[in-house]
Amino acid sequence: MGRVTAREKVLRIREGVESERVDTLVVEEPLEIRLDGSPLSITMRTPGSDFDLAAGFLVSEGVVSEASQLTAIRYCAGATEDGSNTFNVLDVSLAPGVPRPDTSLERNFYTSSSCGLCGKASLDAVRTKARWPVTDDGLRIDVPTLTALPDRLREAQRVFDRTGGLHAAGLFTAAGELLALREDVGRHNAVDKLVGWALRSGRLPLRETVLMVSGRASFELVQKAWMAGIPVMAAVSAPSSLAVELAAEAGMTLVGFLRGTSMNVYSGRDRVLLERALTAPSAAPGASHPPHR
Repeated sequence: MGRVTAREKVLRIREGVESERVDTLVVEEPLEIRLDGSPLSITMRTPGSDFDLAAGFLVSEGVVSEASQLTAIRYCAGATEDGSNTFNVLDVSLAPGVPRPDTSLERNFYTSSSCGLCGKASLDAVRTKARWPVTDDGLRIDVPTLTALPDRLREAQRVFDRTGGLHAAGLFTAAGELLALREDVGRHNAVDKLVGWALRSGRLPLRETVLMVSGRASFELVQKAWMAGIPVMAAVSAPSSLAVELAAEAGMTLVGFLRGTSMNVYSGRDRVLLERALTAPSAAPGASHPPHR
């Protein structure tokens, strides 16, 4: 298995004072995903949870939706000229009858750690029809639980503490319980690893869950959440306009700028239980509270 971190000597300058030190860096290496022996995608990723990454990628692309549709995931031996295994090439075998994805020239499956969607022919090409609608998902989450998620995500990050260079994606319940977390140099890879874990664990669709990401909310991440059946996505940074548009179209709740006690709810606000709804003087003890706009 490849290294997650590397050590490099650096020149450190602080307030004009120079010194040499060894710094811990997050590793970034290419991973080629093959489908039944044919090249499908190359992504720059942090080694680790590679099988989950490949499985999650196929969920995001609408190729598979349950573990039984994958018969095997394996590292390819002899990935280099001398026959050694770099653990940077995976081959995924689909079950008989599972349609292969369209890999025509209109679609380029090369992805980088910073941008998961490269070479898409048009916006319509990425509006993949989700298998599980989330509009009717009954999850409700209160404001204090939402505001606690960034700290819980940060506390669970391991490699970030050593490098400061990884994105994280965490899956939570409506009560704020962490179900799983994945880290990667690419934010889209972290989400794919999480979705792949869910697929291989037989947990899809991920109803009544919250996806918390450490960076911004891009169109691609909203799409991945929708494809996994996740009704709520929250991010510590800003969403893009297309992310908001897609979340509204999907019936998802999208929260951005989730920092401290503040947040912006861009879509699906009915799922967020406002604090005033929990403390309204007219509410009878023990009464349930409808969602507020």
